[in-house]
Amino acid sequence: MIDNNTLAGRIAVVTGASAGIGRAVASTLASQGAGVVINARRVARLEELADEINQKQPQINAKAPCTIVQGDASDNAVIDRMLNTAADHFGSQPDLVVVNAGRGLNGSVMTSDTSEWEEMVRTNLLGAAKLVRIAGHRLVELQETREWPSKPADLVILGSTVGRHISPFSSMYGSTKFAVNSLAEAVRREIGPKGVRVTLVEPAIVKTEFQSVAGYDPEGFGAMMDKFGPVLEPEDIARSIAFICAQPASVHISDIVVRPTRQDYP
Repeated sequence: MIDNNTLAGRIAVVTGASAGIGRAVASTLASQGAGVVINARRVARLEELADEINQKQPQINAKAPCTIVQGDASDNAVIDRMLNTAADHFGSQPDLVVVNAGRGLNGSVMTSDTSEWEEMVRTNLLGAAKLVRIAGHRLVELQETREWPSKPADLVILGSTVGRHISPFSSMYGSTKFAVNSLAEAVRREIGPKGVRVTLVEPAIVKTEFQSVAGYDPEGFGAMMDKFGPVLEPEDIARSIAFICAQPASVHISDIVVRPTRQDYP
């Protein structure tokens, strides 16, 4: 893991930080000097990660470099609490928000479990849209207090390669990421001119607990990972996000697709 101060002075909020990509992003941002507020539903996992970061990284403004806000990232009250906690704990408004919380679902429109559809859409699309809206307004207000282009402000949204290329084996999940793709580009056009960078990050196969939670067949998906392997690790995506956010305020990497070298599709 990169260990430097390229993000010193930045205050980040990371959702879905209890495992996988979110956990790696929080650790990586902290290792590069950012203060981080981490969010997920599983408080024990959050406490474990916060302890790990706080033991490794120096204090920021005499405060622990990582603090937690447990709860559903699609809940308006939780969103407000995340952003307010960042400001209260670190003494300045967050200027880096990673919209990562989400869930998968095995199967297509024809084969997936319809009882899971509404929850997935609520989490992946509506929850992401709520956080983008609330955080986006705050980031714009923050940039209005700064002399352009003195400091960057970032809104990083996690998509997926199946939100760019149609994949029948996970088309219901992919449809929510297609929507997130459109959402990110529209918001970029709206608040980018106001000094807020909106970046869509679309990973391909990443080895996390995501696949088992989504209900993918271990044997079939395992064979796919073997075919494309070595597949991505969460830290690969975290490094990419840290690089994006470390650019000068006038430089905007609008979207990025990250695949294992041998993965041709999707």
